[in-house]
Amino acid sequence: MLEVTARAAADLTGFQVNTVALFYRKVLMRVAERLEAEAASFPGEIELDESYFGGIRKGKCGRGAAGKVPVFGLLKRGGKGYTQIIDNTQTKTLMPIIRSKIRPDSIVYTDSYHSYNALDVSAFKHYRINHSK
Repeated sequence: MLEVTARAAADLTGFQVNTVALFYRKVLMRVAERLEAEAASFPGEIELDESYFGGIRKGKCGRGAAGKVPVFGLLKRGGKGYTQIIDNTQTKTLMPIIRSKIRPDSIVYTDSYHSYNALDVSAFKHYRINHSK
């Protein structure tokens, strides 16, 4: 799989292309499961942020731009990260992800976005970073 296509691997091994493609898919699924299990809970200092990607409308950026896909991310300082495509950036969408991925005794850093207000009264130690300063 080291940048070898299923067709090239099939030619090298003598297997059918569909068989090799199925094998590739199964291996990639196991890798994804393993990474998901490792990222099940982040301890320590964690940074949270949301961002928007894509879109076709020129000029307007951020939340107001049409066609953008919201993505939520967690990053352990000096460690691994986790991202997830989300429907919206409301508290009711973000908090279940945060609770499932971050250990309660962790320190959480966010920006001043209002959806993170619930972290102030949660089991996490919450610090806000003011980007304008």
